[in-house]
Amino acid sequence: MAEPATTAFGPLIDTHAHLDDPRMARDLGGVLSRAREAGVTQVVAIGTTADSSRETVALAGAHRGLFAAIGIQPNHVAEAQPGDWERIVDLVTAPKVVAIGETGLDRYWDRSPFPLQQDLFDRHLALAFEHDLPVVIHCRQCEADIITQLERLGRPVSGILHSFTGNWDDAQAFLALGLHLSFAGMVTFRNESLDPLREVAARMPIDRLLVETDSPYLSPHPFRGKTNEPARVALTCGRIAELRGMEPVALAVQTTSNAARLFGIEGADPI
Repeated sequence: MAEPATTAFGPLIDTHAHLDDPRMARDLGGVLSRAREAGVTQVVAIGTTADSSRETVALAGAHRGLFAAIGIQPNHVAEAQPGDWERIVDLVTAPKVVAIGETGLDRYWDRSPFPLQQDLFDRHLALAFEHDLPVVIHCRQCEADIITQLERLGRPVSGILHSFTGNWDDAQAFLALGLHLSFAGMVTFRNESLDPLREVAARMPIDRLLVETDSPYLSPHPFRGKTNEPARVALTCGRIAELRGMEPVALAVQTTSNAARLFGIEGADPI
């Protein structure tokens, strides 16, 4: 049986995709073509290690409509080699680098000592402030830890709580800190346990709302369990529009405006 088609409307910006992942990279031309057909105009490619960040910068340099975020993801900080952080710092001024991250904290996986995660998170935040760039934050089962660490800064934080999975109280705390909230495919899943997440998507201020795929992960319904790709950000946007009682194209225009302003890519060439 053929897979159902992805809804096409736009404009849309996928604010978080791991395009250097082999599942994306081996058919990047096809991935970008399908994204274009679905109305996606730009994609932010997310780095997770020094090598991955270098690759995202290369991808952004080679393709219209692609931009790079550079960083060491919390589950990879224990793997970092001497000099890897300096490599991230060296990349920050490369063309089309629009954000710092993926950074943040993770208590779900036990891959990196938590104090080391906190140290690297602080370094990413300082680098983002120094270069006036937004920060892309990973948070898994540690909302309170991240809120505490950000509150200690004593200043608003420009950036994204990516693939937001918290409740309304968490959302209010992150919004008060200055962050945007980005929603991935989980908002489309049929689990009743995700109703609090859908409540946030329906209630939060529309000018801080973003959409993403987190490709190749978190593919939205009806593609759940399959390799995700940027074209499917349209399904997530469509579900949030339904929750908010809006036309999908109206929400697409708003989230695209939000992302373009945050990343400083207004008027950028499309993919």
